[in-house]
Amino acid sequence: MSFGRFILVFIGLIAVIWFGGLMLFVANIEDLKEPALTAELQSTDAIVVLTGGSDRLTTGFELLKLGKAKKLFISGVHQGLTLDHLITSKQVTKELRDCCVILGHAAESTIGNADETLTWMAIENYHSLRLVTSNYHMARSLLIFHAAMPDVKIIPHPVTPDSVKLSGWWSRPGTASLLVTEYNKYLYAIFRLRTQVS
Repeated sequence: MSFGRFILVFIGLIAVIWFGGLMLFVANIEDLKEPALTAELQSTDAIVVLTGGSDRLTTGFELLKLGKAKKLFISGVHQGLTLDHLITSKQVTKELRDCCVILGHAAESTIGNADETLTWMAIENYHSLRLVTSNYHMARSLLIFHAAMPDVKIIPHPVTPDSVKLSGWWSRPGTASLLVTEYNKYLYAIFRLRTQVS
């Protein structure tokens, strides 16, 4: 086999492995079911919401109102945004927001989310959290959060965005682009963490 043909075969093999991994990644997202917001949900010290969609915030507020944690930490809030920009009196009462809703402005990435959450959890002396983010973002978030805080109990709480239709996703350009990008970021996160450990 010539060197050129070997390279083509090698590239083809990598492409097949990558595509198979993508199919498995999407299948795992489809298996993530958004938990019902009921009193039976396990409580944690904190609820942590990663910004990126109003549905995530709404879920975090509902969990807080159910008493599923002592405080709600919203990570990755843009500089200049305040609670008044994010919360209305219909979502959270003034008493609850004054005591129990905290904004994190430092994070600009999922790694930043984990770092600022770790710092806040240490200040509060908390040891467990419920992580609220979109279903397609959950795998990478858990990977990074577990690496940053291995001694913290993390309960995933995936949110299913109405705008992301997984059925026939390959025929939806916006969804396909989102899933491929998230899959590549997930692979990079695995590579980054493994090279750090080694």
